[in-house]
Amino acid sequence: MSLIREEDAKFLKEDFEKKLKNTVDLVVFTSEGSDCRYCKDTLALVDEVGALSDKINVIKYVYEKDKEMVEKYGVEKYPATIVARHDDQDGRIIYYGIPSGYEFGSLIEDLENVSVGEADVSKKAVELISKIEKPVTIKVYVTPTCQYCPKAVITAHKFALMNKNIKSEMIESLEFDKEASDAGVSAVPHIVINDDVTFPGAYPDDQFAEYVMEAYNHQE
Repeated sequence: MSLIREEDAKFLKEDFEKKLKNTVDLVVFTSEGSDCRYCKDTLALVDEVGALSDKINVIKYVYEKDKEMVEKYGVEKYPATIVARHDDQDGRIIYYGIPSGYEFGSLIEDLENVSVGEADVSKKAVELISKIEKPVTIKVYVTPTCQYCPKAVITAHKFALMNKNIKSEMIESLEFDKEASDAGVSAVPHIVINDDVTFPGAYPDDQFAEYVMEAYNHQE
C-alpha cells in the first residue's frame, strides 16, 4: 500500500517537473534493528518521493554499518532523512523521524528550495543570517499533527540553505520522546538553538533570525 495517495503523487510529479531545477540528493539513514519503529515507513516514503522525479537522487545508508557516511553527514540518530545539493554529502537540512503528516509538505518544499539553490525570506532575515560565521545548530521539535510546525521547520531549513554554518534539524517529538522531554518540550513547535536559546511557536523569519543571532552572539 502506497503512503502517497495516487492523486497526490500525480500532482507532485507535475509540480516537480515545473520547480525542480538541479538534482537533489534525498539521503536516508535507517537501522536494521528492531528498535526503529518507523525506519521501514521512512524508506518506503523516500522511495515513493524519489520515484516522482529523475531530479531526486535517493541514497540509502544503514546507521550501524555505514559509519563513515554517518560521520560525514553528521547523523546522530535514526531514521534520518537529509535533503542536500547533489553530491554535496552535506547534512545541514535534516529530519529526525519520519517526515509524515504536515511535515511531508516541509520535505517537498525543501526539495524544491534546495534544487533551485535559494530561499524566499525577508531582507532582514537575509541580513542577519549572512552574519553567521561560526557553527549554529537549530532544533525544531514537532509532531506530525501540528499544523503550525512546518512553518518553523521550513524557516530553519531555509536558514541552513542560506548559510553553510547553520545546521537545522526537525525532530519528531513522539519518536524521540525522551530527548523532547529533556529539552523541555511541552508544546510544538519548540525551537532550541545551540542548546541555549529556546522559544515556542512559529515566528516570522525575521524574528526567528533574531533568536538565531542571540544564540550566535552568546558564543562570542
